[in-house]
Amino acid sequence: MKKYVFIMLAGSAVLVATPAAAEGFRAEVHGGWDHASADGDGESGITYGIGLGYDLPVGEKMTVGLDLSADLNTMEECETSVVVANDRACLDAGRDLAAAVRLGYKVSDKGTLYALAGYTNARFRFAYTTPAGVTTSDGENLDGFRLGAGYQHAIGEKVYGKVEYRYSNYENDVTRHQVLLGVGVNF
Repeated sequence: MKKYVFIMLAGSAVLVATPAAAEGFRAEVHGGWDHASADGDGESGITYGIGLGYDLPVGEKMTVGLDLSADLNTMEECETSVVVANDRACLDAGRDLAAAVRLGYKVSDKGTLYALAGYTNARFRFAYTTPAGVTTSDGENLDGFRLGAGYQHAIGEKVYGKVEYRYSNYENDVTRHQVLLGVGVNF
């Protein structure tokens, strides 16, 4: 997995080396539905975050670029009386970081369909509270890959809106599905 991250970072260095006058840098905020599951048991919540990227024109209709994102969410699942009466066990999904390559196809002057593929790393935390109120917790970062597709539409000269679907597959048979709406600015 680390060799794929290195390849993506090396590719992004080429994109970042493009002169500042080049168009294609973007920043956005996004949010939407998030569902994470392990071994078929899952929990849904709301995800929200930021994204940065750069899209380089390749020909008349195609773009290739780098897509970076950092997200948080509201997912937490708790159960009581797991080991003994009145104890509590909780699992929550923490931050989610991703770096992906994005390929786009301009379907109109204002609209672009795109697909993305890349690396993702998510934090999951487990907490157990005894009936006496003593809590122990542990967290784990899980590496994985992300696939996605979306549509981005220009709203004025610099502002855009987007809708995006993401599928992430992490270690330990953990998967995530997300549907996002976003608003961003092109620089």
